[in-house]
Amino acid sequence: MLFLTTFSTILISIVSLIHFRFEAKEYHEERLSRKESAIKEHIEYILQTTSYPLLTKNVRYIFKDRIHELSDIHSLEINFFDLNGKLILSSKSAFKIDKKIPDISPQILKELENSSEKRLVITKAQDNETFLKTSYSYIKDVKFKNLAILNIPYEENSDFYNEEARNFLTRYAQVYAIMFIISILLSYLLSSNITKSISQISEKLEVTQLNERNQKLTLQPGNQEINALISSYNNMVDTLEESAQKLAQSEREHAWREMAKQVAHEIKNPLTPMRLTIQSFQRKFDVNDPNINEKLKDYSETLIHQIDTMTTVASAFSNFANMPAQQNEIVNIVQISKRALEIFNEEFIEFKTTEKEIFTLFDPAQLTRIVTNLVKNAIQAIPENQEIKSVIVDLSKTENNFVLKVSDNGIGISGENSAYIFEPKFTTKNSGMGLGLAIIKNIIENYNGTITFDTEEGKGTTFTATLPIKN
Repeated sequence: MLFLTTFSTILISIVSLIHFRFEAKEYHEERLSRKESAIKEHIEYILQTTSYPLLTKNVRYIFKDRIHELSDIHSLEINFFDLNGKLILSSKSAFKIDKKIPDISPQILKELENSSEKRLVITKAQDNETFLKTSYSYIKDVKFKNLAILNIPYEENSDFYNEEARNFLTRYAQVYAIMFIISILLSYLLSSNITKSISQISEKLEVTQLNERNQKLTLQPGNQEINALISSYNNMVDTLEESAQKLAQSEREHAWREMAKQVAHEIKNPLTPMRLTIQSFQRKFDVNDPNINEKLKDYSETLIHQIDTMTTVASAFSNFANMPAQQNEIVNIVQISKRALEIFNEEFIEFKTTEKEIFTLFDPAQLTRIVTNLVKNAIQAIPENQEIKSVIVDLSKTENNFVLKVSDNGIGISGENSAYIFEPKFTTKNSGMGLGLAIIKNIIENYNGTITFDTEEGKGTTFTATLPIKN
C-alpha cells in the first residue's frame, strides 16, 4: 500500500509537470499566433490608408513613423525584410541594437516559400534557459502579392506556468503527506489484523504436542484466507489427536507384548531344568535304592530352587508393573540409610555423612529400596577377582535437598550402554531382569527428584540421587 501510494504520487507529479510544460508551450504558440494575426491586421489597415505606392522599396517609408506604434501597441519587436531576406526596417531602438540584425538565410526563405501557410516559426534555446520563437510570414498588398517579410521575435516567458507548477506541487505534497500518514495507519491496522491471526496460529504450533490435547482456534468473521488457515490447523489438531491416541494404544500394546515375551522368557528358563530333573528322577527312581532319601532330597531342593526363581521373576515384574502406594512419614534419612546397609556383609562398603539427622517426609520402604538397589548394583559391578574393592555410600544435605551418592571402583559403564541404563529390561549381568534401576528411577521421579550417574570404564561409576526435603 505504501509503495503504491508513493509510486502513484511520483507518477502524478511527473505527468503534471509534463502537462504544465505542454500547456506553456501551447500557450506561447497560440499567443504568438494571435499577436501575429493582430499585427498583420494592423499592417493591412496601414497599407490601405497609406499614400505611398505598395512596393517593396516603399515599405521603409510607409512604416517609418508607424513601426514603433505597432511595437508599443502589441508589445513585440517587429522587423521588415524584403523578399530576398534583407532588413528593411526594425522597431528595435538604435541604442538597443548591440549587433546588426542578420539577414534571413536562404534556407529559411526556401522553407517559408514552400510552407503551405506561408508562415514559418523557428524555436531556439537561449543562454538563460528560455526559448526564442521567431515568426516569419509574408505581407501582401491589396492584390495579394508578396510585398515584404514580417519577422516577429517572441521570447517565451514561462514564469507564470512555473509558478503554477510549484504551487501545484506544494499543495500536492501536502495532500500526499496526509495520504501517506493515512496509508501508514491503514497498513498497520490491516497488517496487525492479518499478522495477529497468523501469530496466534504460530504460537499454537509452537506448543502443539503429540501426547497432549491441543486447543483449537476460533474462526474469524470476514477473513476467508485466515479462516482457511485456521480450519487447516484445527483439522491438523484433530488428526494429530487421533494419531496420538493410535500411537499411545500401539505403544501400550507393544509394551505389553514385550513384557509378555520377557516374562515368558524368564519363566521358561527354570522350567527346562525342572523338566529335565523330573525326567531324570523318573528314569532312575528305585524304591530299593539305599540312597533314595538323599536323591529325593536333592530332587526336591532343585525344584524348590527353580520355583523360587520363578517367584522372584513374577515378583520383580509385579513390582515394576504396580508400584505400591507411598506410605509417607517423617523419617530420618541417615538412620534409614544405615539400616538398609546392614543386610550387606561385604566389608568394603563404607558409609559417609556429615549429618547426624536429616528429617523429611518419605516412604521408608521405598528409601530402603533405593539404597539397597544402588548398593547391590555397585557390588555386582566389581569383578570377583579384583583385589581392591570399594563401595562408598555418601549422604549429604543442601538447602532444600538431600543427596545420596553410591560410588564403586568396578568396571564402569560403556558409552553404548549409557543411554539405556535406566530402561526396563536392560541389563549387562548374566542374571536379573534389568528392572532395579528402572524401579528406583520411577520412585525418585515420583518424589520430584532426579538420578544421574558419572562413569569411567575400568575405574568405576557414581550414581547420584537428589531428592527434595519436605516437612
